[in-house]
Amino acid sequence: MSDDRLALALAVTVRHDGSGGVADDLAAPDGLTAWVRERAEPLRDALDAQDFTADEAALDAVRALRAAVRALFARAVRPGPPSSADAHRLLPEDLAVERLNAAAARAPGAPRLEWPEGGAPQVRAARPPGSTDTDRLVAALARDAIAFLAGPDRERLRACPAPRCVRYFVKDHPRQEWCKPSCGNRARVARHHRRHRARP
Repeated sequence: MSDDRLALALAVTVRHDGSGGVADDLAAPDGLTAWVRERAEPLRDALDAQDFTADEAALDAVRALRAAVRALFARAVRPGPPSSADAHRLLPEDLAVERLNAAAARAPGAPRLEWPEGGAPQVRAARPPGSTDTDRLVAALARDAIAFLAGPDRERLRACPAPRCVRYFVKDHPRQEWCKPSCGNRARVARHHRRHRARP
């Protein structure tokens, strides 16, 4: 996924496995390492993603944050149903908000001006001394989730209604119903089969 919306990318690391079950892209530290390295650009202020190697503590911290994000995404899509992947075991909303805020505070942030010779000035986040890559990663993901949930994308957030899909997506145009075309195809096939079974 090339989307710079880190919160959404984190939420959809839980996905349909193609065989009727649910897959977790963050099941092991190497999965988190690969996921972070694929997002080097949106994470550039937080850490050097290409040098990042996850351990169990980093994996636990990111998965705990993901549980909070998915619980708050479930709240955001109401009155529609949440993703079926975890609808039966969502964190209580107050705990999810508390966890998200605590994660955002793991690494203090301050703006830093970068103005290369011949280039335009840019504001970057300073990497505070003493913070670990895990602290900065979790804080960056949590801050992105806060911005997402408090911003305009929240109103367009949906849980994909396609059979067996467990992803969330941002409805980017009025006629969009599913997270990706293959889900639309699966939904149409399921609808076709239901109609034909209902006939005498």
